[in-house]
Amino acid sequence: MARRTKEQALATRNLLLDAAEEVFHRQGVARSSLDDIARTAGMTRGAVYWHFADKADLFAAMMDRAILPMEQALRQATDEPGPDAIAAMRQTLIEVLHSVAHEPRIRRALEIAIFRVEVTGDMAAMQARRIAVRAAFLELYERSLARAQASGQIRAPQAARVLALGLFALVDGLTQNWLLQPDGFDLVRDGAAAVDHYLAGLGWQAGAGRQQPAAND
Repeated sequence: MARRTKEQALATRNLLLDAAEEVFHRQGVARSSLDDIARTAGMTRGAVYWHFADKADLFAAMMDRAILPMEQALRQATDEPGPDAIAAMRQTLIEVLHSVAHEPRIRRALEIAIFRVEVTGDMAAMQARRIAVRAAFLELYERSLARAQASGQIRAPQAARVLALGLFALVDGLTQNWLLQPDGFDLVRDGAAAVDHYLAGLGWQAGAGRQQPAAND
């Protein structure tokens, strides 16, 4: 019975997250209320408060559901890079771009975070969530690049933090521009080429037999 109750609570929570994603995407975060989300989920406002402290908490949970799997994949590639730290990071970055291009939940969450959060008043907590995500990815890039510098895989003399900022700006810029105009370029194919060009500029030479997701998968 306890297990069933836990499963029901998780199902309810996910329904609320689905509803929040729908409402935030349609109306923008500032113009969305917990009542709107509760109605969309077919629940009461009390049900929302049972699972989430406020709208900012609900937004953070929605972002975690979409972003954490990508962050965890990059963290694993960073923690267990094998003989080529850059190849492991590069492969995960291409998989991240593939997820953005082909997984609707991730795409909607990013569109909400980038284009539908007005940074005013109580939205400050949501902006802080975006900054925390940025910091986490930057830290992972920096660790891989520092390891590659130490092993001689890349020859760039700049601090690993500077190189990480450049890589983050590239991947983030590709993502934002693709979300603005998805038919403007192929995010996976062209994104992989751009990432490879950047890494080659640091002196990294790609290994043989590298695999990447197909652009049309």
